[in-house]
Amino acid sequence: MFTKDDTDFMRLAIAAAQKSLYLSNPNPRVGCVIVKAGKVIGTGFTQQVGCAHAEIEALADARKHSADLSGITIYVSLEPCCHQGRTPPCTQAIIAAKPARVVIAMQDPNPLVGGNGIQQLIAAGIQVECGLLEEEAVALNPGFISRMTRQLPWVRLKVAASLDGKTALPNGQSQWITGAAAREDGHRWRAQACAILTGVGTVKEDDPSLTVRAVDTLRQPKRIIIDSKLDIPLTAAVLKPFPSQSASIKDGGAMVVCGAITSDAQLAKQAQLQAQGVEVISMPNAAGKVDLPALMRYLATECGMNEIHVEAGYKLNGSLLREGCVDELLVYLAPTLLGSGLGIANLPELTSLAQRTDWKRIDLSVFEPDIRLRFVQQ
Repeated sequence: MFTKDDTDFMRLAIAAAQKSLYLSNPNPRVGCVIVKAGKVIGTGFTQQVGCAHAEIEALADARKHSADLSGITIYVSLEPCCHQGRTPPCTQAIIAAKPARVVIAMQDPNPLVGGNGIQQLIAAGIQVECGLLEEEAVALNPGFISRMTRQLPWVRLKVAASLDGKTALPNGQSQWITGAAAREDGHRWRAQACAILTGVGTVKEDDPSLTVRAVDTLRQPKRIIIDSKLDIPLTAAVLKPFPSQSASIKDGGAMVVCGAITSDAQLAKQAQLQAQGVEVISMPNAAGKVDLPALMRYLATECGMNEIHVEAGYKLNGSLLREGCVDELLVYLAPTLLGSGLGIANLPELTSLAQRTDWKRIDLSVFEPDIRLRFVQQ
């Protein structure tokens, strides 16, 4: 059904979508290429939320090169939207351009679209074909797909460890196990997430800011701190507003998630944090700690978050893994041995190898002198 040219043009659309990686959250990363007489005349990718989608960008680019767009072929990495959201439906603009053909990599998992965009185009007399390079298109948006199909974000747990699996010395020292190139790559993963999640133990130990600094980005992910007892210092760097933003901006800043708020001291601490512009969420489980699975559902359904990037200590890592909250492991291994120290995660002791959890490697990359491994559950 698809030609080599079709495949080449769709690869260009998927490459364009990569430019939305740090930009489009919570919208999906989408790229679009417009072709006329065998030549690319327009390219676009989804902009910041509330701004133009990939198809609109590509159509505007194409009109700079051709006044008449009739007969064009549009290649887009995700089914065009057909509903009124923050922007008008892309299907209306496509139909108005009178293309001969629209080639789509994958159907939109959003139930507000879910094939309806394709049907609108077909009803307008446009030839529509779907499924070209679908696997590559899916890989662009694990978080968006997860949020739409599971009502959960895609949770990526990042660790930096020695060859013998240690993430810190017995005294907690961990800076730096991996080299500069690996740390810079870690910032790229931070930048594409909707939020960076850590625990209060890491905040007390390292006082990280958890901002994106090594790559250029127009948006900073929200910082989420798991803090069952509301122990976080008010002066913690992670609570400070972003340099160019007010702490009250809802798509940035910090969120502290605690267990039950019961004491006067905790109520006072909650008020102090809120006065600093920090969002405080009480979400206790039966043990009085944070209900991590409920938090993940909340982040997806109430906050519209696609990807959560975890940079935490072995205790919180272990809790997230035990409670089934981790979808992907992002592991940096340094060519060094540390001996005694803290491991990747505080997991219960197994009595049989049959109890283990197996993971599938999906990537191996080198960031000298370290290697980066990515895994998803089998």
